[in-house]
Amino acid sequence: MQISVYAVGRKMPAWVSQASEDYIKRMPRRWQFQVREFAQAQGDSKDVIMAREAEVLLAAIPDKAHVIALDNRGRSWSTEQVAEQLERWQELGKSLILLIGGADGLHPSVRQRADQMWSLSDLTFPHPLVRVVLAEQLYRAQSLLDNHPYHRAG
Repeated sequence: MQISVYAVGRKMPAWVSQASEDYIKRMPRRWQFQVREFAQAQGDSKDVIMAREAEVLLAAIPDKAHVIALDNRGRSWSTEQVAEQLERWQELGKSLILLIGGADGLHPSVRQRADQMWSLSDLTFPHPLVRVVLAEQLYRAQSLLDNHPYHRAG
């Protein structure tokens, strides 16, 4: 299964790259995990910026991919629920695309394209931190499915 994170924003601080890569190295090779970065759009308004970012993101999504938009309007899942979702996603037999919007979030057209929306928290995180939290939670969920001792809570 191919898992891709499509993230708006480039030139992340070194700590983001280092922390993300640490979790990515631990992920199962069968995932073919990748992060694809897209430039933040420029524009006169939030709506214009989000629309331009949406065009680029939507154009990059393969037709048959299962798309999860990370958005505060999405469902919030416990780690155990993320593991259940991950198991379902793997059973789909499709590429999985997880979308992280820019500073203004995801345009409604991107949310509409998404098969699911996932909220990592009721808190607002800086976009670089979302990458790290997402990578860690995916790794943790797979560890839970594999009965690996990394996940020890509960």
